[in-house]
Amino acid sequence: MDISTLLVGGLPLSAVVFGLVEFVKSFGVRGHWLTITSMLLGLLFGVSYQIANAGLPAGFAGWFAVAVFGLVLGLVASGFYKFISHTPKG
Repeated sequence: MDISTLLVGGLPLSAVVFGLVEFVKSFGVRGHWLTITSMLLGLLFGVSYQIANAGLPAGFAGWFAVAVFGLVLGLVASGFYKFISHTPKG
């Protein structure tokens, strides 16, 4: 995984995850459940993006890279969501 993959695919996917979390929020989901939702969606979209981009990994190293990319995207998405939701509205 290189940084360009994270920037080219990760940033738009983070925006999609943020939008989906806002959609889930409209159903009354609040608090930690939204953070968990954003993490799970980030993980799902991150892993899916890696597999769609490079195909199914052949060995442990490939799967590990896919899992790490998914975790990074999930952490970025949940951290971004948490940061935005705790920013004072002025």
